[in-house]
Amino acid sequence: MINYTVVGAFLALFAVFTFLGFYGSRWRRGDMGQLHEWALAGRRLGATLAFFLVGADLYTAYTFVAVPSGVFAAGALYAFAIPYVAITFGVALAFAPKLWKISREKGYITGSDFVKDRFDSRTLSILLAIVGIVALLPYIALQIVGMQTVLASMLVGTANNTLVEEIALVLAFIVLAAFTFTSGLRGATLTAVFKDILIWLTVITVIGAALYEIGGFGHVFTPSLSAKYFALSSPQLPAYMSLVLGSALALYLYPHAVNGILSAESAHKLRLSTSFLSLYGVGLGVLALFGVLVYAVPGALAMVKSFGSGLYVVPALILNTLPPWLAGVALLGVFVGGLVPAAIMAIAQANLLTRNIVKEFRPNMTPQGETRLAKWASAAFKFIALGFVFVINSTYAIQLQLLGGILILQLFPSLFIGLYTRWFKKEALILGLLGGIFSGVYLVLLANHFGKLVTSAYPTAIGSIYIAIISLGINLLITIVLSAVIPRKAKPEEVTATPAKVSASQ
Repeated sequence: MINYTVVGAFLALFAVFTFLGFYGSRWRRGDMGQLHEWALAGRRLGATLAFFLVGADLYTAYTFVAVPSGVFAAGALYAFAIPYVAITFGVALAFAPKLWKISREKGYITGSDFVKDRFDSRTLSILLAIVGIVALLPYIALQIVGMQTVLASMLVGTANNTLVEEIALVLAFIVLAAFTFTSGLRGATLTAVFKDILIWLTVITVIGAALYEIGGFGHVFTPSLSAKYFALSSPQLPAYMSLVLGSALALYLYPHAVNGILSAESAHKLRLSTSFLSLYGVGLGVLALFGVLVYAVPGALAMVKSFGSGLYVVPALILNTLPPWLAGVALLGVFVGGLVPAAIMAIAQANLLTRNIVKEFRPNMTPQGETRLAKWASAAFKFIALGFVFVINSTYAIQLQLLGGILILQLFPSLFIGLYTRWFKKEALILGLLGGIFSGVYLVLLANHFGKLVTSAYPTAIGSIYIAIISLGINLLITIVLSAVIPRKAKPEEVTATPAKVSASQ
C-alpha cells in the first residue's frame, strides 16, 4: 500500500526544489539574453558552488541506482566505479584548469569551440558536437530510469501505477524545462546544492539505520557473499582494469562536465573544488556496499525480488530502514539526483547544437537569437530523452549508455591531448575520430552477436577488454600515423617571407 507520509514529505521538498529552480533567475542577476550568462551562470561560480555543481554533474540518479544494482547483480566487477573515481580526479586536475584558462581568454562556451580554434577545423568541431549530443541522450534517459524506480517504489499497490509514474515524470520534466528555460545554469546550481545535501543525508542515514538494524557488517559479509562480491577471477581482471581506465579518461570529456568546468570563477577555485570532489568517491564506495547490504535486510531484499530488478536496491533499503518522513526526504534526493543532471546535460547539448552546428551555417545569428535557440533546444532535448525512455525498454536503454561512453572517449585526442600539443593534423584527428567511433560501434555489435546489447567488453587473448579502450587505441593509431605522414602546411607569413629573402639576396 502507498504510504502517504512518504509521498507527503517527497512532495513538500519537491516544492522547495521547484522554488530554488525558478529563483535562480533572480540570483546573481545577469543579462540572460547572453549565452554565457544563461548557460555558464556568468562564469562566476566560486569553489563551493563549483563543487556542488560538478558533483551534481557527475554523481547522478543513475550512479545512485546503477552502481548498487550492478554490484547486486554481478558482484565485484562493478566495484570498478570506486578506483575509477579516484583516478578521474587526477585526470580532471590535468584537464580542467588548463581548459578553463584557455576558454576564459578566448570566450569559449563549449569544448568544440576550443577544438575548432585550436585545429582550425569547422568539420572537426561539428563532429565533436554531434558526438557529444548523441552520447548524452541515453545518459539523460538513464537519469529518468533512476527516477522511475523512485516513483515505482513509492506507488506500489496504487491502481494503474505505471500510468501514475508516467504522468508524474512528465509533470516533473515540465517543471524542470520551465525553470531551466528561465534560470539556465543558475537554477541548476541552486538545485544542485539542494540535491547534494539530500544525497549525503540519504547515504549517511541509510547506512547508519541499516547497520543498526542488522548489528553490523559481520552479518552481511558471509563467506558465500564475500566470494562473489569481494574477489575477482583472473579472466575478469582485464575487463575490470580497462573499465577503470576507460571510465576515468571519459568522464570529464562529457559536455555537461565541460559546462561545469567553464562556469567556475577562477582556475584556482576550480582546482580547489575539484580536489574536494574525491569526497564523493567515499560516498560512492558506501553506495556500492548497498548492493551487498540489501541481503541482510529481509524486507528490502523481498522488495527487490518482487520488482525483479537490482535497480530497486537503494529505494528498497530507504523504505525498509528509515521512518516514513525521512524515507520521503531520501527518495526525493535520489529523484532530483536525476532531474538536476538532466538539466545540466540538456543545457550542454543545447550549447553544442547552437554554437557548433547551427551557428556554423548561420554565422550572423545575434547573441540574443543564439540564447533563445539554446533555451528551446534545451527543453526539446529533455523531452526527447523522456520519450526515449517511454518507447524503449529500460534494460535496453541502460545498455545503450555503454555506447555513449565508447563514443565520448573518442574526443580524448582532440579535446584532452589537444590542450598540450598542436602537433596533430586536423585531417588526422577527423579520420581518427571516425575510425574510433565506427570500430567501437562495430565491436559492440560483434561482442553482442548483433543481438541485444548485454556487454561492452570484447574478448581478446588476454581476456575481455572494455571496447572504449580498444577503439581509442585505433583512434590514436590513425591520428598519430596520419599526423606524421601528412605534410605540414606552411603558414601565410612563411609563404610571404620566402620571396622577400630571395629578392634581398639578388
